Amino acid sequence: MFRGIDEVDWASLRHAHGSAEDVPGLLRGLASADHAERETALDRMYGAVHHQGGVYDSTLACVPFLLALAVREEVRDRAGVVELLVSIGGPDGSGPYGDGGGPLGGGGGPNRDGGGSDDLAAKARAALRAGADVFVRLAGDADAGVRRAAPAALVRFLDRPERVLALLRERITVERDDRVLLALAEGLGLFARRHLSAGDCHASEAVGLLAVLSGPPYGPGLRLAALGQLAQCAPESLPADLVPTVVRLLRDRSGQRGCERLAQDGPGADTLAGRLRRLRPSDEEGSRLLRTLHSALGGRVADRVALLCGQLTSPDPLDRCNAVWMSAGLVREWRTGAAEPVALIGAQLGAEEDRLHDAAVAVLVELFELALPAADHLHALVACRPELRVRHGERGAPTLGGPLKALARAGDARATPVLAEVLAGPVVPHDLGLVIPHLGRAAAPLAPALRRRLARVPLDGPDTHERAVPLLSALTALGDAESVPSVLRLLRGLPDGLRLRDAVTGAAVRALGALGSAAHEAIPDLRGLLETDCAVAAADALWSVTGEADAVVPVLLRKLTDGGRGRYGSSAPAGVLGRLGPAARTALPALRRLTGSGEASERAAAACAVWRITGEPEQEQVLPVLRAAWVEHPRTRTTIAGCVAALGPAGAPLHDLLRAELSSPRRHRADSGGCGSHDVHEDERLLRVCRGALGREGGG
Repeated sequence: MFRGIDEVDWASLRHAHGSAEDVPGLLRGLASADHAERETALDRMYGAVHHQGGVYDSTLACVPFLLALAVREEVRDRAGVVELLVSIGGPDGSGPYGDGGGPLGGGGGPNRDGGGSDDLAAKARAALRAGADVFVRLAGDADAGVRRAAPAALVRFLDRPERVLALLRERITVERDDRVLLALAEGLGLFARRHLSAGDCHASEAVGLLAVLSGPPYGPGLRLAALGQLAQCAPESLPADLVPTVVRLLRDRSGQRGCERLAQDGPGADTLAGRLRRLRPSDEEGSRLLRTLHSALGGRVADRVALLCGQLTSPDPLDRCNAVWMSAGLVREWRTGAAEPVALIGAQLGAEEDRLHDAAVAVLVELFELALPAADHLHALVACRPELRVRHGERGAPTLGGPLKALARAGDARATPVLAEVLAGPVVPHDLGLVIPHLGRAAAPLAPALRRRLARVPLDGPDTHERAVPLLSALTALGDAESVPSVLRLLRGLPDGLRLRDAVTGAAVRALGALGSAAHEAIPDLRGLLETDCAVAAADALWSVTGEADAVVPVLLRKLTDGGRGRYGSSAPAGVLGRLGPAARTALPALRRLTGSGEASERAAAACAVWRITGEPEQEQVLPVLRAAWVEHPRTRTTIAGCVAALGPAGAPLHDLLRAELSSPRRHRADSGGCGSHDVHEDERLLRVCRGALGREGGG
């Protein structure tokens, strides 16, 4: 199987980390009798030779040897080799890992992030098509894992559609392994999606076969798989009673599977691929079946909510655990229908299974105010289990426990007395102060304890930043005038060279600015910061305390035009100038220039400032910039909506954008890529700003 491997000039080839001279050793490692060595070799193949989906010249050179490995029955774990070949051949979103990227994921497209070239990717696909008869043979392999990986390869690389369909149909007839049958159903769905757009009659045959597989007498797992594929390629073929059917099939499947413990797999090899496999759901198959269906249903939110409620009330804790994570996916993308699933997630907090309990906590923490339907369950948990109020990790400082953090982030006032107990205890998490702003005025009773803790923060400690900034954030939110002496102690006493000194200074300055004239004692300190890296925050605070524009506009103008140094570039000084309104007229020329250059956030901030200073929308400059930023850069929307709200009736020219936002069922960051832990909270904040702006002026 390695004939000719030493004839390849591997040293002249490349992979993601440089020379490919180590690749022969990796290929031989895939054939090792030692499991750990095989796992490590596969890990490094994904990490270098096929890094993040990339196809390099070394990747192409590996294809013949990988094909030879795949057919040698004495080689163990050949399914992993077939999956690697499928991933090298390119994405379809229906590979053995659902994303075309192997066990590490993220390989959704050749060379998408991992380098290589499109030309090499095309050559790799051609090589796999030329060797596709290998996958025909593997479809009937004695190893069920290999048979399970083969259908995706058949559909991708075997050129004749009629032959592919015949092979899939034949294998469905003779196959007895349930997991392989699911892979065959997925192969049919992928086949249909690849050929339906061309009007190929074989695609219609595949859809018809999926429709047959979705009904009796086939088992519940196969029927669920077929329904998921139909939802993707032929939703018109789905039954009218889809949700009750799926819930019933899910419970039938769970009953057949029997009781399983919510436990991770055994230790296995300590590789990235191995660790990620062990982090998958205990019932990965069930999770995949339902994820496929939810993904295909897309914007049919009512159906998805009903389905989630069925999942979350399943007698099987594995089904409920999968549903918790899927509920999070729904809420992150869609704005409606969260209340009932969230309440049911709250009901999982009392589960005996640690993984189910932990999943529920993790999801509720990220929902912020949308976790309110689960607040009763959260409160009951933190009340009866004090040990969950503070989390003691193996490394690092203690943090606020997930249930208490979720309760406070939800804005439930019942968190306040529990937080007071934590503040009075021997171990106070440094991040406790970060949840205080979400409680609003309900957290006011905590102010004295927060002040006392701030007064005890060491000025020169290695963790001064971690201890001080959350407390300052909390006192800023509370507008606690009695905290001025403690804030000034920090501001005046931080030594040069302190780790993250500017961040602590900035937080202290913002706390003083929030107090307005009540912080008059800090005026000399704020003036002294106008020539430092904290000048923007100091100018903002000084304006809030004194209302003296002459002292701060030159500083802000200098920061606006000095090349945008600092964390927020020119956006921060532009935002402060906008809040000054007409008092910042001397900055208009620089702000107008900025509307046509810089990052989207800077252009939007500058346009908002111009509008707030002049009171005019400036049809030829300001409005086009803001409309373009709103559409092209969703993260600017809260800034723009805040500007419209501040303008009152003068903001009417952009009320149409706010109305459209409020009528959109999808969250504004749903298409931005990634998944931030604060995305839902930021979206809800945008909606509140939009409602406030329109409600204030009767605009909607």
